[in-house]
Amino acid sequence: MLDSNILIYAAQPAHHALRELIRDRDCSVSVISRIEVLGFHRLKPDERNALESLFGALEILPLSEAVARESIRLRQWRSMSLGDAVIAATALVHGHTLVTRNTDDFNGIPELKLWNPLAGG
Repeated sequence: MLDSNILIYAAQPAHHALRELIRDRDCSVSVISRIEVLGFHRLKPDERNALESLFGALEILPLSEAVARESIRLRQWRSMSLGDAVIAATALVHGHTLVTRNTDDFNGIPELKLWNPLAGG
């Protein structure tokens, strides 16, 4: 499951490898990532179009009751933003590895598998 920052990087010309990774794998995103990325007020029309196209190729996982409960548990357990809690909870509920550049935002959640493709690992 892709974090919001991976989508932003993938839309940039310099990160062709991320676009290939997304194209070659069965990727999904949390609905919160769609809101975060497309809701950014400084998106240019060409960036918005590229991102809309990217979202069109991904499975968008909804905010379910199970995700809401897990988000609440995560926020009660540790300090994290609402967006990060929903993204982490979505990955956990669906049993997905979270693909993110910001692994520090999610470290300390023992059951959450993380992968930073920009770190080469």
